[in-house]
Amino acid sequence: MHFEVWAPLTGHVAMRLDEATYAMERDPERSGWWTVQAPADEGSRYGFLLDDDPVPRPDPRGRRLPDGPDGLSAVVDFEALARAGDPPVPPPHTRLQDAVLYELHIGTFTPEGTFDAAAARLGHLTALGVTHVELMPVCPFPGRHGWGYDGVAPWAVHEPYGGPAGLTRFVAAAHAAGLGVVLDVVHNHLGPSGNHLPAFGPYFTDTHHTPWGAAVNLDAPGSDEVRAYLVGSALAWLRDYGIDGLRLDAVHALADGRALTFLEELSAAVDGLAAETGRPLFLIAESDQCDPRTTTPRTAGGLGLHAQWNDDFHHALHCALTGESHAYYGDFAEAPLAALAKTLTRAFFHDGTWSSFRGRTHGRPVDRRRTPAHRFLGYTQTHDQIGNRALGDRLSASLSPGLLACAAAVALTGPFVPMLFMGEEWGARTPWQYFTDHPDPELAEAVRTGRRREFAAHGWKATEIPDPQDPATRDRSCLDWSEPEQAVHARLLEWYRTLVALRRGHPDLRDPDLAAVRVAHDEERRWLTFRRGDVRVAVNLSPEPVTIALGRNGVRVLAAWEPLEHPGPDGRIHVPGESAVVLGP
Repeated sequence: MHFEVWAPLTGHVAMRLDEATYAMERDPERSGWWTVQAPADEGSRYGFLLDDDPVPRPDPRGRRLPDGPDGLSAVVDFEALARAGDPPVPPPHTRLQDAVLYELHIGTFTPEGTFDAAAARLGHLTALGVTHVELMPVCPFPGRHGWGYDGVAPWAVHEPYGGPAGLTRFVAAAHAAGLGVVLDVVHNHLGPSGNHLPAFGPYFTDTHHTPWGAAVNLDAPGSDEVRAYLVGSALAWLRDYGIDGLRLDAVHALADGRALTFLEELSAAVDGLAAETGRPLFLIAESDQCDPRTTTPRTAGGLGLHAQWNDDFHHALHCALTGESHAYYGDFAEAPLAALAKTLTRAFFHDGTWSSFRGRTHGRPVDRRRTPAHRFLGYTQTHDQIGNRALGDRLSASLSPGLLACAAAVALTGPFVPMLFMGEEWGARTPWQYFTDHPDPELAEAVRTGRRREFAAHGWKATEIPDPQDPATRDRSCLDWSEPEQAVHARLLEWYRTLVALRRGHPDLRDPDLAAVRVAHDEERRWLTFRRGDVRVAVNLSPEPVTIALGRNGVRVLAAWEPLEHPGPDGRIHVPGESAVVLGP
């Protein structure tokens, strides 16, 4: 086999392969690269010896780390993995505008916390009607359990989940079930433990600083190779595993001052692979910049990403449901239904407006005539919006089933591509808390005390904050699969299934024309309606019933959380308290 590694700062490099050591030679055509030919097979363990370091380090591009981030890499034969499974099933060709995504964390979707255990539950997702599973990061990190955002090997797969073979089986099972797979990847930082990249070369730079320390090197000397490393990793997920799209974590934290940005380079590469394979591959950004250029096509001067999470929509809906007003919710809480109406019609709430949380104006308006609604994802809950709360409490911990039904109606019939967070479809009562499994005791204590210090500033006692390192914190966060069979949960689950089916069955609910959305609301009486073509949606967030004038007759009830009559001849409909209704011709 041919082995190579980029190590521009070293004087000599050798490779340890099983029990043998092989001297590597400089590549005369590529500066900083070292190569060697050596006999190896699937599973062969190897690592690189840099200068006089007696301990071999894992391959930065290694595809498997059987013993964790500090162990040796292992050779992976992807052709052999493909031959070991059933005949490959083509992935579904679902357009993003027709998608309904389902975010899940492999480690807590089931108590077992493995790809195979998650694959055994895919029937629940097909019955729900979603089109794509969005996996939280699966790159290796120290320990067994964690969120995945402390990954340190962007080309490899966390071994406790099942490693490369487990991910291959999961994607194959999802495709066989008619589901696409989206993977969350992290390019803005690596975890604090087990990161060996700085020993190989300038993967990081002090030119910029981030909340995680030195920035990933996207624009300093050596950044050409760092960019190639990250782009190559992204393409490998799509090419070698058959994954259908990537979610890019916190792209606003990518420090990049070059004229051709890394995100443009990445989107061009992904579009090229999509054209080559004939598959509709896509990139979804997480960004807090409220900048439509993130998803504007490259030909029009944008970054060319295909969609982005819309936190403004979430914040407005959250405030309307809960009345919370602290931190970044403050601006939305002043008139939450007006804020929700604005996001339903203009995507961003902060589009050049004052942000009290930031202490400045923020955002840029979306051109509704040129920007399709499917450039944005809409959701009521995500791993961030639950797990970053002190207790990891879901909306179901504080809201009535009726308000949960209202939230679902707005997200699943609204203009944006809907995304659900695992368990919300039945109102899961299990929390989703912040948990880690750092083997380093000093790092573990730093994480524990840092978490408690963060929430102490908001009035929480240290003893009230779950210990991230306690295995019970992760265990509490696992879904309870007995809940969907219980009556109160089963009713909400059926409501979600109904709404997803309505979205997939009514083209008006997938119309990308953001400018065509019409909204009316009453802040004091706490009701809101919106129109998508010939479909009307009404939600009453008040405990008291309300009468809403729809403005015309000719529509009938398609689905309702509580039984109610069709609109009368005058076009008025009587909506019970904390209830939602969808109407159509």
